[in-house]
Amino acid sequence: MIVDVAEERRFREFVASRSPALMRLGYLLTGGDQHAAEDLLQTVLARAAARWGRIDDPEPYVRRAMYRQQVSLWRVASRRRETVVAEAPDVPGRDETHAAELKLVLRHALTRLTARQRAALVLRFFEDLPEAEVAQIMGCSVGTVRSTVHRSLGRLRVLAPELADLGANRRPPFEEVTS
Repeated sequence: MIVDVAEERRFREFVASRSPALMRLGYLLTGGDQHAAEDLLQTVLARAAARWGRIDDPEPYVRRAMYRQQVSLWRVASRRRETVVAEAPDVPGRDETHAAELKLVLRHALTRLTARQRAALVLRFFEDLPEAEVAQIMGCSVGTVRSTVHRSLGRLRVLAPELADLGANRRPPFEEVTS
């Protein structure tokens, strides 16, 4: 645990300022499960607090820890043979049926990708990280990241052809999933 008062203050400031962005990352890594994203972020922040004084650059450290923790959870979950299905939220107000349908289609398609494919897409497009950084986080080569992203996007096109209406040159709509 954090002993130094200055380090504790630095940790609290980091959590206060970066939690929303880290929560969005957790939401995407967990396939749109808000509660699982909260658990993921809390687990990683608790572990980071234990070694906070030794962390030089906390943002990449926490993001990498979130990715690795989620991959570990995916490995355990894949052995259980359960399928988690999110329910569509009831949204009062203006009719955003088409946007909501696209969000659900994308969310469902993302859950049908492998853990590695989903992580590559989230890190590359949602986090907007360069391929070299994605490769470092995932522990593979840049070429592997490129081919994984390429195959993952192809798989998304097969799983959700209705997303093609968004335009061929547009980035995947990850930002819209979290709104």
